Order: sequence, then C-alpha cells, then structure tokens
Amino acid sequence: MIDALLADAALKMDQAVEHAAHEFSGVRSGRANAGLLSRVNVDYYGTRTPLMQLATFSVPEARMLIVQPYDKGSMADIERAIREADLGLNPSNDGNIIRLAFPALTEERRRELIKLVRGLAEDGRIAVRNIRRQAKDSIEAEDASEDEIHRAEKLLQDLTDKHTKLIDDALARKEEELLEV
Repeated sequence: MIDALLADAALKMDQAVEHAAHEFSGVRSGRANAGLLSRVNVDYYGTRTPLMQLATFSVPEARMLIVQPYDKGSMADIERAIREADLGLNPSNDGNIIRLAFPALTEERRRELIKLVRGLAEDGRIAVRNIRRQAKDSIEAEDASEDEIHRAEKLLQDLTDKHTKLIDDALARKEEELLEV
C-alpha cells in the first residue's frame, strides 16, 4: 500500500512540474512562440473555443508569428480575441493570415517577466510540497512498521527534491530565454 501511495505522489508531482512548465510557456519572451496563444479563447459562432483548435501557426522569423485560420470567416473574431488577451501584441490581418510581430522587450519588462516566472515556479514548488505533505500524512496513517514508514518518508523526500529540481531547471531555462537579447 505504501508503494501505491508513493507512486500516486510521484504521478501528481509529475503533473505539477508539467503544469509549471506549461505556465512558463505562456509568458512572452522576445521570441515568437505559439504557446503564448494557448490560453486565448475565441468566440466562434457563440462558443468559446481555444484558438489552437481554429488555426495553424508558423514562425517564419524569430519575432514573427503567423496565424492561419481554417475558417476565413473567423478572422475578425480571432483578431479581436488576440487583442483582448492583453498579450502586448498587435495583430495585422491581410484577409488570409494574421501576422503577430513580437516587439523587443525592454530591460524593465524583462525584469518584470522574470519576477512573474519566479512566482510561477514558487507556485509549482508549493504544489509539490503540498503533495508531499498529503502523501506523508497518508503514509503515517498506514498500519506499517516504523522502519517501513521511515523508508517511505525518505523516498518521498527524494521524490520531492527531484521534482523541485525539475521546476528550478525549467525556471533557469526560462530566465535565460527572457534575458537573451
């Protein structure tokens, strides 16, 4: 039973790391990245639909993202949704595609974004620690010997350290990306 609790904790911690990495991808750097638009929802025929389901994306150059809708009739709705998402991007529509030019980030904006991703990383670390606490409580509630409980708690701490390091590594990569000029 303890092994099942540890396996469940490891799975939940993996999900917390994935969530943190997904949150990092939503933070705009100076480079074009379709992941930035993953949270944009378009009012498509009365239904809130993720933009990712309505168009294809390409990056012809480092600071340009091309959005090509499957349905040309949805161009105005997609353009409006991108503007309303407050991403700091100004879409330009030529009737077939929408171009998004990514302006260079100022030093001040880079520092703000670094603070933001550090906060997101801390949220991820907190999630991992909460999972550890819940698993530890469950392990201690088990009817097992003190040695088994001690061994399980050590394995749980190792899992926690490993997943926290994964979040820290992803944070370091994102900070490096944000500081790149």
